[in-house]
Amino acid sequence: MNLEKYILAVITTNKNKVAAGTGVFYCDSKQEMESVTANLEAILDGIAHGLSDELYVIVKH
Repeated sequence: MNLEKYILAVITTNKNKVAAGTGVFYCDSKQEMESVTANLEAILDGIAHGLSDELYVIVKH
């Protein structure tokens, strides 16, 4: 089985927005969340998508 599309990471400032199941990164501020998102996007070779002001996901297309 070959997965072609999947979530690599979730980055949030709100612990109530997500449950475990993939790599979840909790940040203390929006600025920290944006920095972590940009770094993980490059490291994981994925694409970041902002789902709200408190939540980003990095996916592989």
